[in-house]
Amino acid sequence: MLTRNPSLTLTEQLAGRFAARIRDQLLPPGTRLPSVRECARQQGVSTHTVVAAYDMLLAQGLVEARRQRGFFVRDSQANRASAPVLSAQAAIESGASVPLGLPAGARIHATALIRGMFQTAAGRPQPGSGMLPADWMDLPALPAAVRKVAASAAWARGTRLYGEPLGDAGLREVLSHRLAALQVPAPAAQIITTVGATHALDIVSRTLLKPGDPVMVEEPGWSVEFARLESLGLRILTVPRHADGPDLAVMARYCEAHAPRLFISVSVFHNPTGHCLTPGAAHRLLQLAEAHDFHIAEDDTYGHIAPEHATRLTSLDGLRRTLYIGGFAKLLAPNWRVGFLAAPAPLVDRLLDTKLLATLTTPALLEQSLAICIEQGALRRHAERVRGRLDAARTRSARLARAAGCTFLAEPAGMFGWLETGVDTDLLAQRMLDGGWLLAPGALFHASRQPSSAMRINFANTQDAAFWEAFRAARDGLSAARPG
Repeated sequence: MLTRNPSLTLTEQLAGRFAARIRDQLLPPGTRLPSVRECARQQGVSTHTVVAAYDMLLAQGLVEARRQRGFFVRDSQANRASAPVLSAQAAIESGASVPLGLPAGARIHATALIRGMFQTAAGRPQPGSGMLPADWMDLPALPAAVRKVAASAAWARGTRLYGEPLGDAGLREVLSHRLAALQVPAPAAQIITTVGATHALDIVSRTLLKPGDPVMVEEPGWSVEFARLESLGLRILTVPRHADGPDLAVMARYCEAHAPRLFISVSVFHNPTGHCLTPGAAHRLLQLAEAHDFHIAEDDTYGHIAPEHATRLTSLDGLRRTLYIGGFAKLLAPNWRVGFLAAPAPLVDRLLDTKLLATLTTPALLEQSLAICIEQGALRRHAERVRGRLDAARTRSARLARAAGCTFLAEPAGMFGWLETGVDTDLLAQRMLDGGWLLAPGALFHASRQPSSAMRINFANTQDAAFWEAFRAARDGLSAARPG
């Protein structure tokens, strides 16, 4: 709540709160602000204070007022000629009064969720975050490995040169051994290190596709992947993801009509549902890829917390039509941004050219340090500890979610839960933000970004009963405000 402060008036505090959220894109362009009366009620201030705060936002060019509709976050990239700008006072006098949240068809930016990863709102774990708690990632072997590498004469000489184009040879060799344990045949010469798994996906997309090309992606799916592909000018063909795998009938129709060259899939602990691909579905998918001549990029981001026997397309296909993508940000050292891809031999040179054009090489110090941790078994032991903690967190979070009246749209598994809340989670997310809780509303996980009553939770970050109490209060408030 706003407080009396000799240095900042209530108006300045309220305007500053909205301005910060708009600049951080936690309130993206097109978001509808609360009506003046609703905002006054929520914040415990007078309507005059809210009018003055909204006028400050108007003066800064952060919002616009639309006659009979209310106040909207302004798109700084384009002026809406059809939306006359009113003063806050004129808008309230015209009777503009709208519910809290997003208008129909508003586009939620995936970057809002990414930016939220860098926020420490209220100093508490965030339910919508895609990361494990920082203290879960603590691995003493990491700094020890860095010191060992930095003290070596070979590394001192190597800093005067660019690193190896494919990536550190030692890391690629240990990655090859690790992939062999997953039954993925990937010699070091077919492995390219990258600046995180997202960079690996970007290399694959830029190499195999050009602007305007169709690409098949699972839905619901990773919000950042939809946004990334869209930014490359690609046509996204969404494939419904079921418990056993992607909808192959839909994919077959796409193949006949559009001849896509790439399908991007998360086989193990799919985000956001937690589903894992079954062997039968995997075989049928590979047969479809062979018949219609497309590649499959298999994103195994959550492989470290999954059982080794989980079905992976690359292990069945042997890196013929598949590319394996992995990273370490979900388990340790997110800031190191170390990822990799394993590819069919005929594609390696093309993929490497794309990498070199973007980043030249990747940091040898971090790659060599990581290789030591893998080789000495420190990473494997760390992964086992994290899996144990996540199993316990999942049990507790699922119990709290059900007690709060939610149902799971998919059986709880992996790192994330996919929930049905019964209310528009775009609206819910904006209400929860006032209490310092960052949510991941369902619209973020659909390419069309249509309003949804689903929500993704991070099991590790939703063990606090206080969050579920705040969630229940906000959801019940929205339910009570619905007409009829």
